[in-house]
Amino acid sequence: MLGLKYLPLVLRKVVRQRMRSALTLGGIAAAVFLFCTVQAMLRGVREATETGATDNCLVVYRENRYCPFTSRLPEYYGPRIAKIDGVKSVVPMKIVVNNCRTSLDVVTFRGVPRDDFTSLVAPRMKIISGSLQDWERRSDAALIGETLARRRGLSTGARFDAAGVTVYVAGIIESDEAQDQNVGYVHLDFLQRTVDNNKLGVVTQFNVTVDDPARMPQIAAAIDAEFARDSEPTRTSPEKAFVARAAADIVEIVGFARWLGWGCLAAVMALVGNAIVLAMQDRVREHAVLQTLGFGGGLILRLVVAEGVVLGVMGGLIGAGLAAVVVQWSGLAISTEGLSIQIAGGMDTMLVAVGLSALLGAAASLVPAWQASRREIAACFRAV
Repeated sequence: MLGLKYLPLVLRKVVRQRMRSALTLGGIAAAVFLFCTVQAMLRGVREATETGATDNCLVVYRENRYCPFTSRLPEYYGPRIAKIDGVKSVVPMKIVVNNCRTSLDVVTFRGVPRDDFTSLVAPRMKIISGSLQDWERRSDAALIGETLARRRGLSTGARFDAAGVTVYVAGIIESDEAQDQNVGYVHLDFLQRTVDNNKLGVVTQFNVTVDDPARMPQIAAAIDAEFARDSEPTRTSPEKAFVARAAADIVEIVGFARWLGWGCLAAVMALVGNAIVLAMQDRVREHAVLQTLGFGGGLILRLVVAEGVVLGVMGGLIGAGLAAVVVQWSGLAISTEGLSIQIAGGMDTMLVAVGLSALLGAAASLVPAWQASRREIAACFRAV
């Protein structure tokens, strides 16, 4: 271990070569920034697609349909679904998106019946601006997800237009559900009239809550069997499995990006190692003076390793801080077919990145530190 009394000496060594240290810190920060961003994407994919033991929501969609524009189900399917054993509640939804392809800026409108929204959907979210009463009063009102509002610069009372739908922002909502953060909730009949030329009675999907998560496969099969012979057959799956199927290409791409994250950490090690090696070449005589003053080989080794750790921590903090700002305030989400995968960074991800940078900084400086600690005083003074 290295005492704190030697920390000023280590920092002085880092600051002495300003340009070299700045370039090294810039490279480390860029690598850590990429690592944190990739990890945030991976975390978002896990949260959006991995079904847990407590998940109890099924999505009933039109069979062999993918984009919301092509899934059209009769609204009267709702009461029939509600009669199936194990179904707790049924919410019909009409989905309208401004872009059905994969994009970072998709606006999704979800039309929900007023009573169903108030009793079944609203309790899981918090209205941080505006009011539910304002949404209930106006037929063109929308409750906008916090992430969408931040990305588009929306506030309560504003008018908002996307996908041919113009709404009044009655409130901003906050929710732990990934699909609530980039969405605008509107009245079902308003969306049907606006998009379908006053044609009521057609929805995109039904969100079904079951009373026992363990029975989700059996209930899904029963729902599909109910409509197998109807003109509009259905395909029912758990909500997160539904998201995973729709975003299969994104999941694969993000999974491949994991290797990019580890490559970034390898770059951190290479950058720190290169900086330390160059620094040791410049400080050969300096180390001889330190040995003359009584600094043993072990202490010199620890000083060099500490310099690598300081570089790793400083660069890691800069990169992780930038990643936190971008992820938190950009409001970016990968969306496809009206479904969102939030880029969800967390403080734990940032701390892990900084910790790994410190470890890699220490590992990268071990060899040059060992060489510097074993160099004899006479050989150091003879060095050019």
